[in-house]
Amino acid sequence: MEGKEDGMRLMRELVDRLNAASDAYYNGRAEIMSDYEWDAMFDRLRALEEETGEVLPDSPTNRVPEDDVTGQKEPHEFPTLSLAKTKKVEDLVKWADGHPIWISWKLDGLTLVVTYDGGRLSRIVTRGDGHRGTNITHLADGLYGIPRTIPVDGHLVVRGEAVISYADFEQFCIESGDDFANPRNLASGSLSLKDVAEVRRRKIHWIPFTLVHSDGDVPTWGGKMDLLEKAGFHTVEREYLAHPDLESVGAAVGRWTDRVTGRENPYPVDGLVITYDDSALAATGSVTGHHATRAGLAFKWQDESADSVLDHVEWSCAASSITPVAVFDPVELEGTTVKRASLCNVSECGRLGMGGPGTVVSVIKANKIIPKVIKVKEKVGEFEVPDRCPVCGEPAEIRSSDTGVLKLYCTNADCAAKQLRKFTRFVSKEGLDIDGISEQTISKFVNRGWIKGYADFFRLSEHRGEMSQMDGFGEKSVRNIMAAVERSRDTDGQHVLFALNIPMCGLEVAKRLMAVYTLGELAEAVSSGDPLVLSDIDGIGPEKSSSIVGWFADARNAEGFRDLMTQIRVRDTERKETGSRCAGLTFVITGDVHRYANRDELKAYIESQGGRVTGSVTGSTDFLINNDPSSGSSKNKKARELGKPVISEDEFLARFG
Repeated sequence: MEGKEDGMRLMRELVDRLNAASDAYYNGRAEIMSDYEWDAMFDRLRALEEETGEVLPDSPTNRVPEDDVTGQKEPHEFPTLSLAKTKKVEDLVKWADGHPIWISWKLDGLTLVVTYDGGRLSRIVTRGDGHRGTNITHLADGLYGIPRTIPVDGHLVVRGEAVISYADFEQFCIESGDDFANPRNLASGSLSLKDVAEVRRRKIHWIPFTLVHSDGDVPTWGGKMDLLEKAGFHTVEREYLAHPDLESVGAAVGRWTDRVTGRENPYPVDGLVITYDDSALAATGSVTGHHATRAGLAFKWQDESADSVLDHVEWSCAASSITPVAVFDPVELEGTTVKRASLCNVSECGRLGMGGPGTVVSVIKANKIIPKVIKVKEKVGEFEVPDRCPVCGEPAEIRSSDTGVLKLYCTNADCAAKQLRKFTRFVSKEGLDIDGISEQTISKFVNRGWIKGYADFFRLSEHRGEMSQMDGFGEKSVRNIMAAVERSRDTDGQHVLFALNIPMCGLEVAKRLMAVYTLGELAEAVSSGDPLVLSDIDGIGPEKSSSIVGWFADARNAEGFRDLMTQIRVRDTERKETGSRCAGLTFVITGDVHRYANRDELKAYIESQGGRVTGSVTGSTDFLINNDPSSGSSKNKKARELGKPVISEDEFLARFG
């Protein structure tokens, strides 16, 4: 009896700790335990339940973790149950039992159930507790991938995952200045917002992973996914296995795992899902706890762990805070040598009970990718948080975030430690394309004081000797970095604009701007301070225009831009010319056109005749084209102030057509 009582007490403790951790995880709060710890604790609880024959009512083995999205609650038409999980390929094969299956990503986001009636969106509901969720239909226009109408009649219920890509997550953190733990954490907190435009800015993509119901008879899961794709949805990636034996399933899991370790998938995942192709077979399963036994089976990677001895804790630059990084004796994990792992923040160090040098720690590569300290096995000495920024030397202080996470912040607004993500985008392929300089490498350079602004990347040769003495840097790798830096000096305006991390200026916006201006012309145009100076350019508009003008108006940004321009050579965008009727002339187009399909077509003609089209009237403008020459528009006023001719479209054609 005493043994069972001890087991029940331990079960109560495990249930409480697991539920608290799930609540934090699903609702965007500070992490209480790692996935590795949660899985181990869950498995221990399940084993105890089997031993004692008892299951507590609130056990996570018997319930779906509930999201805490605020709003109107309502019942699901079809219960949104969770899947049983395994870490063994053999279990996948046993579950498949020779039946054809599909393998797809287990996306790490928030499940949303989307319903259509008569081809029109009727509601969007979060998973909630699996039986009741929060209606967030009002956020439809803020979520990507959920069309208002589809070419499918009748009643359609679709389940999918709301996720944020790693790239969009990094960009949002750069633009917002916030330091969210991960994409899922950001997505979770976004669905309680009321501002649709703000939700859309976070670029949450909804990816359907199953068709729950349709009025037509679709007998296979593959057919259901095809139906969704034909209706215009971008569904989850998948692979069909007609004969799932140990060899074929193992090979498939290996292929998908390689894609994770190679970071080929843009969205965060925490495993794979296998599903029967035969929908009738899938429906024959029973419900155990909150798991439908044949609805699917989730596969999670078995994280390999290793123990090591802490050498020291390095405080490194992050998005907006200063992050502790554990540096320890090298260990082999997942086929690679690991000797550094982020400790995330001050709260995580406290949760782990981190000590000083000599402390024994357990390390994993979470989801095969990210090195992480999961446990302190033997604490030695005390963990110390610096009171000054290790990068700039100014005072540092611990602050609590809205979710209760303690982080170290530098009080110096200009500290380079707050620019890591911006520097990472600067050297990216879409930016200045400095090959071979990773985020980790940038962090080392910043912490040594070598990188304080964008132009400093082109002064790295001044530190070549010191660099070659750094751990992990040989003469060859330093040579490669120097060569990459020199190659990147020759670039174009589109890459420079993207690299500058201007809010709301992504690749497409940069491309549109450089189709109208050279980089020098753009700098001249925005120097007027007019927030709408770029708003007439197709695809820009008032909001983006104001953001770009505001960025250049900041004295620090302007100085950094001028400094960068002394280090690089920017070539103008090539324009194809087929004539010379507009050669050497610069035009500005405003208002509606009626002889051309749109302003872009008129612009293309001018450029084909050797002319240029810019977005604002300046001293270099030769003609303003406006079919209402007498209007009081800002461009007309500017043209009159500068004495520039204002001509109609017909006048333009008469002279240059």
